[in-house]
Amino acid sequence: MLMLPWPTAHRHRRTRIALGTVLLLAVATVTGYGLLATRHTEPGRPAHVTAASNPPDPVTAATPPAPAPTGSTPIVTTADPITFATAVAHALFDWDTTGPHTLADHKGRLLVVADPSGVESPGLVADLGAYLPSAQGWEFLAEYETRQWIEVTDARVPGQWQDAVTAAEGRLSPGTTAVTVTGVRHRAGTWEGREVADKFDVAFTAILVCGPTYPQCYLLRLSRLDEPLR
Repeated sequence: MLMLPWPTAHRHRRTRIALGTVLLLAVATVTGYGLLATRHTEPGRPAHVTAASNPPDPVTAATPPAPAPTGSTPIVTTADPITFATAVAHALFDWDTTGPHTLADHKGRLLVVADPSGVESPGLVADLGAYLPSAQGWEFLAEYETRQWIEVTDARVPGQWQDAVTAAEGRLSPGTTAVTVTGVRHRAGTWEGREVADKFDVAFTAILVCGPTYPQCYLLRLSRLDEPLR
């Protein structure tokens, strides 16, 4: 049986940022990540933190599906949370190691729409380590011409988000919301001269801040992969 190595999402530890603000325990308990209960007022540049790496992991060869999208298209500018979260999903999962765009390009298009205040940006960078390959993993996957993309099947504000908003007692910025995205992750590549592929069901929750705080949506944090709010 042919086996093609893929990176697998690892479980990262919840990131806490010591900025003298109160950690929203309700959100951390329900979602598995530490979103700070802070109001966003002063835009700033996202802080740089090195993302964690993902070890490769094997998957059984299968009949290749349709070709994966290529390129590193910027995330759409929109004030609609559902549209924005869907675009984030594609930015997270759509990549091609055979294309002209680097791993840094793919990370960059997500960081461009990170928290303008910079407060949540270090945590977001850590979150991305559970979704994107490490630099070493990217090079390894390029040897197999690996590409990946997502077929989004649903995106909606989860019912559990209201519980988190209530627990925050008004400490979240207006327009802060969560969108849970579900879909099918496709992966394809070349093994010993022939095409192999596989697919996996995936789900995650994106925490966003939109209007009236900002005229467009920005990405604050991501849940652990396959541990979304419902």
